[in-house]
Amino acid sequence: MNEALVITLLIVSIFGFLASGVWVGLTLAGTAWLGMELFSSRPAGDAMAITIWGASSSWTLTALPLFLWMGEILFRSRLSQDLFRGLAPWLNWLPGRLLHTNVVGCAIFAAVSGSSAATCATIGKMTIPELTRRGYPEDKIIGTLAGAGTLGLLIPPSIIMIVYGVAANVSISKLFIAGIFPGMLLAGLFMGYIAIWAMMNPHQVPKADDRMSFAQKIHQSRHLIPVVVLIAVVLGTIYTGFATATEAAAVGVIGALILSVMQGSLSWAVFKESLMGATRLYCMIALILAGAQFLTLSMGYIGLPRALAEWIVSMELSQLSLILALMVFFVILGCFLDGISIVVLTMGVLLPTVEAAGIDLIWFGIFLVFVIEMAQITPPIGFNLFVLAGMTRKELPYLAKVSLPMFLLMIAGVMIIYMAPEIATWLPSNMKM
Repeated sequence: MNEALVITLLIVSIFGFLASGVWVGLTLAGTAWLGMELFSSRPAGDAMAITIWGASSSWTLTALPLFLWMGEILFRSRLSQDLFRGLAPWLNWLPGRLLHTNVVGCAIFAAVSGSSAATCATIGKMTIPELTRRGYPEDKIIGTLAGAGTLGLLIPPSIIMIVYGVAANVSISKLFIAGIFPGMLLAGLFMGYIAIWAMMNPHQVPKADDRMSFAQKIHQSRHLIPVVVLIAVVLGTIYTGFATATEAAAVGVIGALILSVMQGSLSWAVFKESLMGATRLYCMIALILAGAQFLTLSMGYIGLPRALAEWIVSMELSQLSLILALMVFFVILGCFLDGISIVVLTMGVLLPTVEAAGIDLIWFGIFLVFVIEMAQITPPIGFNLFVLAGMTRKELPYLAKVSLPMFLLMIAGVMIIYMAPEIATWLPSNMKM
């Protein structure tokens, strides 16, 4: 079978369906069906039914709609406004000012959800309306949010790290610890980019509020207390082992409802709007997930991921060349598969080569998360782009264009952790577990 022909057909099919106005989830499912019918002996009909049911009934996915609902409640209460009122005095002195709330908010929420989609959607529900109202450029609001939302995969807990830990037989706890410094590095790169852009384009940054004394800043920070308490409760239930991520998401919804009641901003109309808003957004995401799962199954039967992985192995590259080749390989593969599927379909073939090249498996896990993060903002199946498309009603080419600087910063992040691997390996190697 000619792999180039298969890849070309899949790309043409995806863009053809999208150009004709077909929904994204149905586009992915249609492309998968076409691939199975043409290049596999497996009947596509029952495979599609089984896969879509499996993707839709997964227990781990129940955390996503709950976190989305929590974000909708926060968006419709005064909590999102309070978040900005509390952060503004501390961020206004930075070049770029409140644009940094996208990065700071995503970094904090990433430690709650472990999901890129949930992080992007929840923080976006709060920051997009507030930053737009305050006059920040739309392209920078959306672009920084798309990039920062990927921190949900890198900052623990991370579902991708769990899957990789099982596949590579390495400690999941060490992987979680290893993600802390790289997560801070990536957040720092994003904030650095915002600061440099702001210094080069000062006329595009709204003026800061009046200068405040330190005592006034502390007084304004009281507005952060409800949000900080909510995050602490959700995080605490996860890290103490009291609740799973899904149960913690339910705790977050209850906490958001309680805070809204205490603020007096919760009415029946607000409750109904938040529930319906979360339902609509999750239905869009769930349909895309189901289509992506079927496309993953289709490509597995075609044998494309394994064939590409074996081709890379056969090239016998040096360590740096191998890392660069794998980065390109995973980004291309991420155009068609979700992160979990990439790990499952390729690790069996690639891990022996990675070990033979002398690459630390903990470090490789962090590298893998980095490149899967890149795929989250890479068309045609960049999942964060789809989430943002649902929230902003913008087209994918526009979203990809405004996210490009974040993509380039992730490449820079990979090069930094390659040149200084201790960023990922120092903590797990010096902590007793």
